[in-house]
Parts: sequence; C-alpha cells; structure tokens
Amino acid sequence: MRVAIEPIKRIVVRPGPPLEGTVAVAGAKNSVLKLMAATLLAEGSYRLRNVPRITDVESMADLLRAAGCTVGWSPQAASTLDIAVPAEIEPLAPYEIVEKFRASVIVLGPMLARCGEARVALPGGDDLGPRPIDMHVRGLSELGAELEVVHGNIVARASNLLGTRVLLEFPSVGATENLVMAASAAKGTTVIDNAAREPEIADLCEMLNRMGASIAGAGSPTLVIEGTGDAEALHETDHTVIGDRVEAATYLAAVGVAGGELTIVGARRDHMAMLAQKLGEMGMRVSAGADGVWAFSPGRLRSVDCSTLPYPGLATDYKPFLVTMLAVASGVGIVTENLFAGRFRYVDELRRMGADIRTDAHHAVVRGVERLSGAPVKATDIRAGAALAVAGLGAEGTTVVSDAHHVARGYEDLAGKLASVGADIRAE
Repeated sequence: MRVAIEPIKRIVVRPGPPLEGTVAVAGAKNSVLKLMAATLLAEGSYRLRNVPRITDVESMADLLRAAGCTVGWSPQAASTLDIAVPAEIEPLAPYEIVEKFRASVIVLGPMLARCGEARVALPGGDDLGPRPIDMHVRGLSELGAELEVVHGNIVARASNLLGTRVLLEFPSVGATENLVMAASAAKGTTVIDNAAREPEIADLCEMLNRMGASIAGAGSPTLVIEGTGDAEALHETDHTVIGDRVEAATYLAAVGVAGGELTIVGARRDHMAMLAQKLGEMGMRVSAGADGVWAFSPGRLRSVDCSTLPYPGLATDYKPFLVTMLAVASGVGIVTENLFAGRFRYVDELRRMGADIRTDAHHAVVRGVERLSGAPVKATDIRAGAALAVAGLGAEGTTVVSDAHHVARGYEDLAGKLASVGADIRAE
C-alpha cells in the first residue's frame, strides 16, 4: 500500500496576523528513514509509530520493497507503518529509487551485515553540494568489508564483519548510522570515536537495542557496540519515532517572522537547545512545556551572528530559517556554514523578495530590512523551500514558492499546519 500524498507544485503565502495556537510536529524525517533501513537487519514484522506521511518515507518504502519487504500503513493506527522483512532479502538498492534521496545510502550497512554483500547506487537527493561517502566506506572497510565503486554502484562484500576501533575524522551522521548498524551484527566489540551525537542517532540506537543489539554511549562522542556475531541474533520490534526538531525549528522561525505565540506539541527543547539560545538572543522566548515547546515573539527581532556546527551546535538544517529571520531583523548578522558547501543557493530567492544578503564562500552577511516583498521564488531543497514559505509570512503581497515538491519530501502538510495557527498560506 503506497502513501497517499497529494502532489504539490507550489505554496502560496500572503501576510497575515501574528500566529496563535497549537501545532504538532510529526516524527523526524532524519530518524525514520534510518529506522526503516534498520529493519533490513533481521527477519520479522516491525511496527514504526509516529511516522510522517512524506515522499521520502515512500521512497524508502520503495527501496525496502525492492529488497523483498512488504511495507504499508497500518489500518488500525494513524501514522503507523508496518514492515514485514522476509527470511531472505535482495541486497540491492537500484538507481531509479536511490536517485530520489540521499538517505538511501544508509541501507549499505544493514544489507552488508545481513547478507555479506550489498550493491547500492550512489545517492541523489537535495542539491547541497558534494557530500562524500568516504567515511562510510573507510569505516566499513575497517570492520572487514571490501568496497569498490562499479558503474555508479557501491559494491560491498564481507564474509565476516569483525569488531574494531573506528575513528571518524568528522562526526558524520550517516557514517555513524551505517557503522552502528553493521557493527551490531559483527563479531566482537566495535568502538566508534568521534561519533555523531544527534538525537536521531540515539533514536536509532534505542531501536537497535530493542532488536537485541548492545549499544552504549548514544548521545556521546564514543559509541561502544557489542556485536551479536550474526544478524540472525537480532529480531523484530516496535518503535515510536522521535519528534522532528527541524520541523519544530520551522514553526519557531514562522512565529519569529510573523510574530505571535505558539505551542509546538511533540517538540523537545533539549533537542534544539543551541537554537533556542540563539532565538533568545534575538528577542524570542522559547521554553519547554509539558507536551512540547512554547514560543513567543514580541515583534521585530534583533540580529545575531551564528555558525553551523555538528550537534549539539546549530544544525545546518536550521540555517535557512535563521537567514530568513535575520532578513527581517534589526541590524546585521553574519551566518557561517561549516558543514556543507552550496547551502546558500536559496539566498538569491530571498534577494528576489528584497532581502539584503551578501555571500562570500561559507559566509552570509544579512542586513535586516523592515519588510520583504512578495515574489515568485523557487525551492532549491526541502528546508530552503520551507524557509521561503516562512519568508512569505513577513512579506508585503503574495509569495509563490514553486518546485514545492521538495517541501513534501520532508513535511507532512506544512501549509495546512501553518494555516491552522493563523497563517494565510495554501499548497496547490
């Protein structure tokens, strides 16, 4: 059963009153795709709860189906995905599916651990500049795999994966996830130093432990995995996906641009503490509540400087929203991108709306203006598209965000949720 997702071509935004009310975040896109990949490790029936109905989930579902799994939405429970993994899977991730999203490379580790081989096409997805998979390859090689690139595919083989110590030169989220899944079924102990610390890593480790793995240190720079020695020692499980902190950041930016007061159900302030601190410096109030995060913006905010860094620093996914907020804040802010090249490509679209932004290599100098001007703009990736929609909340006239299919890859009804708290916005 495929996900019923309405195709979105554009998002139309007009300025409105300050936002007010309650909005809920869905399960984290950056977690659920990896949890779906983890099911490939062991035969059985899996149930994932709090799964967002987004096109990237359907793309990952197609990838699992290509491997021989059955994937469908549960008729008994909303936002619940049921996955049946057969006794034998096909360790293949074909290009026609992989080209749609970068997270597809994450099946490499579990396929290799389960089958002793894997063939995964090099990934596609957002155009954010080069994001090499060298650390995935190097780490899996240190576990005993042999990998090569053949005709656009990563071909991996390993008769036995053996626990070892792996030092990542950078705390790569994807490499950490691939390694922790492969190491869960390896023989012996694996220690991953300089591991990524994101909440999504901890979510994956929690699910793997439920499957019978033994992983300690989630949330710290050092992960210790006691391998089972065989994927057959792992088993099926149920798991609830954590809330999406980037979706929460989108609503925080929306209230920052439009003003008002929101309760964001399902968000966790401790998952985005550095962002909350920066927003506080800008003049917003962001606090933890019983069921989420409460945010209040008194009016025009003030500019700050900020830099993207690995977690617990400011996530690169937050940056388009911070740039958008700075575009209408008082003063001048400097934003530095330390993680990915090419992630200022949406700035030209903000300039079309009257933003005063200069970019130089990894830096953007944002001089806030009183008001943006509505204009036709184009989404260049998931977060940039959402940020342009947020910018429309603080612009005179109508903003039309085209290529909005990018937004549907990462958000479940972004326009509908914002409209429910007072925004004049619709998807077409």
